[in-house]
Amino acid sequence: MIGLVLAAGAGRRLRPYTDTLPKALVPVDGETTIMDISLRNLAAAGLTDVTIVVGYRAEAVEARVEGFQQKYGVKISLVHNDKAEEWNNAYSLWLARDHFAQGALMVNGDTVHPVSVEHTLLANRGPSILLAVDTVKKLADEEMKTVFNEDGQLTKITKLMEPSEAYGEYIGANIIEASAAGKLADALKATWEANPDQYYEDGFQVYADRGGEVRAASIGDLPWVEVDNHDDLAKARDIACRY
Repeated sequence: MIGLVLAAGAGRRLRPYTDTLPKALVPVDGETTIMDISLRNLAAAGLTDVTIVVGYRAEAVEARVEGFQQKYGVKISLVHNDKAEEWNNAYSLWLARDHFAQGALMVNGDTVHPVSVEHTLLANRGPSILLAVDTVKKLADEEMKTVFNEDGQLTKITKLMEPSEAYGEYIGANIIEASAAGKLADALKATWEANPDQYYEDGFQVYADRGGEVRAASIGDLPWVEVDNHDDLAKARDIACRY
């Protein structure tokens, strides 16, 4: 199993930081970036072969690969997304299909969370896809909300849902087992071919609708944030200094 980081996005709402950097390289604790936290967590969870999907300002990540490898004891492979500024991240994850074919613990490159999330996912392995879900946070319109049936199988994952209907928020971390990789790649391909502006979570929905197993691991009550804008960045800086 590898670690996998999706870090191709531009993060335009974080300008001026992202005028020259991808969102994943925005500092959140001194010189520590979101990417540092992702790599540190993956390494601490024993995942030292890491694939990073890059796109916007990919050269900034390329310039730091050697330093990241030395600092965290990881081996990094890069996958380049040449559509990162035009298409959404269903395509980004599909591009990494040959890498997650061996199984992957995947994290979004804009999420700041403690390593307990990785440990929770690894401790609950078994399903073909396992989603880290926050069942404590009060939900609103922007969150990626989830619903699971009485057997624990995913029935819906979307932002376009009444918060009161949701089981919890998918936080942008998951395990893709090797046994699921081929069918997930097919589902992602169908997703971005139908509409390149779709999320990889829409690919998870297609995978589930086709009979693939997608379940949840509750992360408990812990501080985390998806960094989309400057308010989120302020929260990330408050959270990151506690780790």
